[in-house]
Amino acid sequence: MTQKDNSIVLFHEKQVRRHWDEERELWFFSIIDVVEILSDQKTHQNARNYWKVLKHRLKKEGNETVTNCNRLKILAEDGKMRITDTLDTENILRLIQSIPSPKAEPFKLWLAKVGYERIEETEDPELAFDRAMQTYFKKGYSKEWINQRLKSIEIRKELTDEWNERGVKEGLAYAILTDEITKAWAEKSVKQYKIFKGLKKQNLRDNMTNLELVLNMLAEASTTEISKKKKPEDLAENKKVAQKGGNVSKQARKEIEKQTGESIISPKNDKHLQNKKTKKIK
Repeated sequence: MTQKDNSIVLFHEKQVRRHWDEERELWFFSIIDVVEILSDQKTHQNARNYWKVLKHRLKKEGNETVTNCNRLKILAEDGKMRITDTLDTENILRLIQSIPSPKAEPFKLWLAKVGYERIEETEDPELAFDRAMQTYFKKGYSKEWINQRLKSIEIRKELTDEWNERGVKEGLAYAILTDEITKAWAEKSVKQYKIFKGLKKQNLRDNMTNLELVLNMLAEASTTEISKKKKPEDLAENKKVAQKGGNVSKQARKEIEKQTGESIISPKNDKHLQNKKTKKIK
């Protein structure tokens, strides 16, 4: 699958329309386009008929894919924005498994491989680091950057373990506290930071420079240590601790910027960080 523009991607030279949801930070793909490709339908109308029958069957089976379906306005063949059934990436993968097609096999194999690797990593966490290192290296990141990134993963894990110890539930609460840390040290929310770097769904840390990673690690490590001392009891108290941890890193950032005369918060993203020569060799 290769990117064509912000509204269309290509799969086997066939167009798949998509829509980016800014609030949820998710891509939603046209179900009709996916069905047309996987079921080898000759026309959009045939694909619509196929999806109508498949949707009825999935509903009878109690399949959650239909429940998770979103009706969004997407550019149609006639050039007008029309209401279309869409699914996010996770649910599109579920739908693909409901359609008998040789083109679905690569997706099924990939899913099986990912599932198997997660089981392995649970038994031996070092495998996750090894695989991450190889993935980053193949993408063209430098060894220095990779070392910083892996260290940041370790520090992040220590922080989330501390949050778990304080009764913070994974998910929205983690996102809220991460946002507080980021706003404190970088003076941008996570969303603002991503927009500044021209990102959508991509991981913010994968698009940070070495120095940005170091300061983000300092902020998270400081938050962990302060939390251990203060022992916050609810989300409000954890937010205050997150702000204090972020402020430690903010002071370091301000001092470096004062000495260098340059802003550390950089618009650079992975396209600037990856070594293009390495990527071609790989």
